Amino acid sequence: KLNITILQSSITWEDAEANRKQFEAKINTIKNKTDLIILPEMFTTGFTMNAAKFAETMSGETISWMQKIALKKQTAITGSLIIEDNNNFYNRLVFVNPVGKIDFYDKRHSFTLAKEDETYVSGTKKLIIEYKGWKICPLICYDLRFPVWSRNTEHYDLLLYIASWPKKRIYAWDNLLKARAIENISYTIGVNRIGKDANNFDHNGHSIALDYLGMPLSEENKESETIIQVSLDKQKQDTIRKKLGFLEDKDFFYF
Repeated sequence: KLNITILQSSITWEDAEANRKQFEAKINTIKNKTDLIILPEMFTTGFTMNAAKFAETMSGETISWMQKIALKKQTAITGSLIIEDNNNFYNRLVFVNPVGKIDFYDKRHSFTLAKEDETYVSGTKKLIIEYKGWKICPLICYDLRFPVWSRNTEHYDLLLYIASWPKKRIYAWDNLLKARAIENISYTIGVNRIGKDANNFDHNGHSIALDYLGMPLSEENKESETIIQVSLDKQKQDTIRKKLGFLEDKDFFYF
């Protein structure tokens, strides 16, 4: 089993220190055993295009903070932040395990509507993280709209989306998450922020954990600050996959 903790929270605009403090305060309230803590997209700044001003490095303060949390709580922690690497800026999801090992994924689909593609370099590689006997596929926000990129060709066990998804398009968020879970026969988790950002976009959360048939494992449509905890059972998922056999009939797409 894998015990998951979702932090659905507002984000202070472009203030990494304030966001680290408020997330750490929330993490310190967690009493139940957890194997993975999940934070939203760009959890240190909000979805800003001011990358040159607020970018960090892979040896920067937020990465060190994540390693400290992982060690202290003996859990993995993940979320995305702005990273500068080789003179490029990335919306990078960082996954830190309890001993400090780092995996990362650069957002593949830049959100052109907000001109994210003009600031951040798109990633080219899908990441599968092996952790506690689970294969985890982490993706970011706009990636949710692209089922080919999300397709379960690696036999992953958990599909994870972190986001800054606006309230005006939350119906798509709710339904696309269920579609990804159903078509990939995979536990699927969506973690979204709440609150209004500096661009006056409102976010209303709706973070959720879904099982391998798209059924909710947590309360649906929550729109306030909340901590969601769920336990995932890999054996149950494997049994359903073997019984149904749908993944064996999938199409293959080549890039």
